[in-house]
Amino acid sequence: MNNSTYSMVERSRSEEKNRTVLETVLFTLFILSAVVSIWQFAQQRVIVPAAGLTPCVACTTTVGNTGI
Repeated sequence: MNNSTYSMVERSRSEEKNRTVLETVLFTLFILSAVVSIWQFAQQRVIVPAAGLTPCVACTTTVGNTGI
C-alpha cells in the first residue's frame, strides 16, 4: 500500500470537491424550498371582516327543518 503524502493530499482534494458539490446542491434546494414556502404564503387569500359591521344576514340564515 502506497501511503505517500502526495496520494493522501490528492485523495483529500477529491473528497473535498465532492463535498463542495453536495453542499452546493443542498443549499440550493434549501433556498428554493424557502422561496416556494414564502411564495405560497403570499398567494393565500386573507379575509378580514370590517370592524363594526354586522355580518350579512342572508349569508348566515339557514333554510331547512325548523323542528315544527
